[in-house]
Amino acid sequence: MKKQVLQLRQTAAGATAATIMLFAAACQKSNDNKISPLNGATSAVAKPAGTLSVTKSGGMSVCYVEVNSNSLLNTGKYTLTTGGQQLFDIAIIFAANINYNTTTQQAVLYNNPNVSNVLANKSTQIVPLQNKGMKVLLSILGNHQGAGFCNFTSRTAAHAFAQQLSDTVAYYGLDGIDFDDEYADYGTNNTPQPNDSSFVILLDELRQLMPSKIISFYYYGPASSRLSYGGKKAGDFVNYSWNAIYGSWSVPNVAGLAKSNLSPAAVDIQSTSQSTANSLATQTKNNGYGVYLWYNLTSTDKHTFFSGVSSILYGSNVTYTP
Repeated sequence: MKKQVLQLRQTAAGATAATIMLFAAACQKSNDNKISPLNGATSAVAKPAGTLSVTKSGGMSVCYVEVNSNSLLNTGKYTLTTGGQQLFDIAIIFAANINYNTTTQQAVLYNNPNVSNVLANKSTQIVPLQNKGMKVLLSILGNHQGAGFCNFTSRTAAHAFAQQLSDTVAYYGLDGIDFDDEYADYGTNNTPQPNDSSFVILLDELRQLMPSKIISFYYYGPASSRLSYGGKKAGDFVNYSWNAIYGSWSVPNVAGLAKSNLSPAAVDIQSTSQSTANSLATQTKNNGYGVYLWYNLTSTDKHTFFSGVSSILYGSNVTYTP
């Protein structure tokens, strides 16, 4: 089922990165198109920290917000009528980009003006949600320029991009990074095609830089079939993964993640029917999964829609506070 939100999910391209640190060129393929492990790197990987302990029974709710057209603060307006906990445990800023500099043949982290506005105004856009007990992540998305998570060809390059992500999280007081491997257009600008090692190496490097932050994976794109390398797997480093096909049930195949860290349910708030959303909630509860994914929250009051799901997951309706 092809997603119907292609145009909506595309993010504006721009001139320069908000974070200007560049990484080593990723456009020369090695003979086997794989990244050699870093000298001295250990094979034993501790289970990633950062996993949330939610205060409501029934698991965690995660919500993407298209900040090009909607306020991230909308996620904080919904609470459980019984108990008062926030409906959404994680709010995701959608989206920053991984761009490609054709002059330097390097990739850069880029925040378009709308994303930059949210980050620059963290005291009014991010901190109020965190003060409610919510976590705020920055989603990273391809931008049709050939740079992506799956075509780094050296650990040095992967580390340098991970450093950009880590620096951004630290500077803006974010709670982690979400990876969405869409719209990279691998091969554009003579960039490499995806290889088997790149994404796992990138996750490894980012986890070392952010040992206590959240790393999540939107289960889609080339990265979804490149989740193990050199005895390591994506589940060693990411905290959560969720289905990317809205209105459907599909379990992300991320080895190492328990049911409590997965969302097979995915809902587009603007287009998924109440009956489908409720059915997905029932499957989530009955099958013991711990995450429920929502996408595309706007300023419109949706507490009635949310209540249908919340009553199944949490035994409570939802209250909207403008």
